[in-house]
Amino acid sequence: MWDTILYYMSRVYDFLRGLDVGNVVRTYWFLFFIEFPRYYLLEYGVLAYRAMTANSRGRKRTLARWLLEQDHPLVSILVPGKNEGKNIFKLVTTLREQTYQNFEIIVIDDGSDDETPLICRDLERAHYISKYLRCDLRGGKASATNFGANMAQGKYLICLDADSSLDRQAIENVLIPFYLDPKVKAVGGCVLVRNYKDTICSSLQGYEYLKRIQVGRLVTAQLGIYHIISGAFGAFDAETLKQVGYWDIGPGLDGDITQKVRKAGHRVAFAHDAMCLTNVPTKWYKLYHQRVRWSRSLVRFRLRKHLDILLPNRNWNFANFVSNMESIFYDCILNFIWWFYIINLVFIFHASFLEVFMLGYLLRIAINIIGWGLVRLVSERKHETLWFLRYIVLMPAYTGWFLRFARTAAQLGELFFFRSYKDNWNPYKTSRSAQLEHI
Repeated sequence: MWDTILYYMSRVYDFLRGLDVGNVVRTYWFLFFIEFPRYYLLEYGVLAYRAMTANSRGRKRTLARWLLEQDHPLVSILVPGKNEGKNIFKLVTTLREQTYQNFEIIVIDDGSDDETPLICRDLERAHYISKYLRCDLRGGKASATNFGANMAQGKYLICLDADSSLDRQAIENVLIPFYLDPKVKAVGGCVLVRNYKDTICSSLQGYEYLKRIQVGRLVTAQLGIYHIISGAFGAFDAETLKQVGYWDIGPGLDGDITQKVRKAGHRVAFAHDAMCLTNVPTKWYKLYHQRVRWSRSLVRFRLRKHLDILLPNRNWNFANFVSNMESIFYDCILNFIWWFYIINLVFIFHASFLEVFMLGYLLRIAINIIGWGLVRLVSERKHETLWFLRYIVLMPAYTGWFLRFARTAAQLGELFFFRSYKDNWNPYKTSRSAQLEHI
């Protein structure tokens, strides 16, 4: 065994000795010219700009907080879900500890067949929740959320997953962007992983959420191209939601509602300090199915339903165009180009592909350490960022292979077979209705 290891190490060493900088750059052009500028250099540049303008933003934020206190609007918190009774009390407990307290809690039961009705009616009688609404037949998350939205009385609507929990200032922080800019009509909260220590699978997701959500969405929001408000924690202006027709039924509602708000001429913002914790899959097969479901939405919404954002018409908007194209280009087009890039490497370096692969993996580890620096700069939970250092060595395999494979399978399945409409995560009747309406 050791002889084999030493043999391959000597092969890699000999390979490295024969390389120069030019050869490395030409071989790993996808990393150096596509991924590194977008996901590392650009993000460091945006964070540097934010550091230089911190004082100005601080003054504006102080004014926005004062305006929020003066307005003191009623907020309707919508919690849709099926068989979520066991999670409701935990969520309500975190809501009762919020620094902002002028809200009503509306729980929408989407056809539960467990003890959820008993639990929620008890909580309603005890005034832990304001309204408990029940749908006898499951209609899906969009249908349940719309039911709650039509019963809500608040100026702003906040949508939460039942298994979420919030930091004490989360509600206040997710409302402040509305008072920073009156054109903002929807705000995404920052969703992070609660159970990141459970398994290697959840630990890798914990770091991914920090990098892709807390850092990544902060950057895209600063650039004006933020394009998806998580269904786990998002806030909306109630009148704007009514104008755009609330949530369309069918799968993949998070990206869809964000696009509808943007297309209506409004801005969306990201509150990186409005913290929401959620549990993520701890098993690889469950994570795979989740990511396949998520990745289908890119094809369904950006390439089909909202393709008009990319086309020149009287409602064309440059920021919306860039927002959609950035997502399509990096998450779809380059995803397929990457596979051709790998196949090309196999043919060119067929005799030394192992060495090429290992050097590429080491380069990605080094770049992930640079990415960890971004997380460290942004995160207010700096002690947690140290935990994730031990998993940096696995991130290239996780994001570069596992997630990319899930994304590719999802996009091919949706492009050719419309798989999102067959996913049992959403009731068949609503998926079928959405398919007939939008295909």
